[in-house]
Parts: sequence; C-alpha cells; structure tokens
Amino acid sequence: MTAHALRVGQAAEMLGVTVDTIRRWEHDGRLQLERSSGGQRLVPMAEVTRLLAARRRSATERPIVAGSARNRFPGVVTRIEKDGVAAVVEIVAGPHRVVSLMTAEAVDELGLAVGDEAIGVVKATNVIVEIPSARDSRG
Repeated sequence: MTAHALRVGQAAEMLGVTVDTIRRWEHDGRLQLERSSGGQRLVPMAEVTRLLAARRRSATERPIVAGSARNRFPGVVTRIEKDGVAAVVEIVAGPHRVVSLMTAEAVDELGLAVGDEAIGVVKATNVIVEIPSARDSRG
C-alpha cells in the first residue's frame, strides 16, 4: 500500500467529482485504487496528482479581454530566485522595481528567464501613502 493515500471521499472532493465517478474511473481503468489491510478502497495521492495535472493541461482557457487592475508595469525581468516551492521575480519597469513572490511552478509554466519582457500587474487592497518631510530651502 502507498504511504500517501486518501479515502475515496477525500479524493472525490479534491478532484471535484462524486464518489460514484471515482468508482466508475476505477472500473474503466482510468484510476488505480488500492485496498487497506481492512479492505477499504484508497486512492494513492500520486493518482490524484496525475489526474489534476491532466485536467490542467487539457483545460482550454479563454483569453482575458478585460481586467480590473489599473497598475500595469511593463518592463524586463532582472532577477529570478527559485527554490523547490517559491520564487522571487523582479521586474524593472522604467524607474520602478516590481517584485513578485510566486510559486516556482508558475515561473516554470510562464517560462520566465532573466531578460524576458514581462508586465507586473498590481492589484492591491491596501495601499499606504506617505508624505516626505519638507525639504530644506537652502538658497
């Protein structure tokens, strides 16, 4: 038995389908289930991951024709720092430096590399405005 396995109901919830669909997929050979020592059907996490990845690849995304974000900073990717899970991407856009924290997977899916053109899109629920101190008038 696989160390990381889910009960059929848990797997169905993660996949957004019914328990009956899981059973049908097993019957059709689309999904490999295992049995616990007590005879309970279990879905290996690797099978759930495989189905989710296949769904993501086959999804036909509709192009975005409009958006609510108004703060768009076209520029060039100047830095990418990636570990196993997260990534920091820096874009220099004119006098602005936009830094994004995203998943390493997103960096890979976008095919980002230093030197690429990119647009930093900022949609913030909180924006802090500060007022600098008055300048000395040395004349």
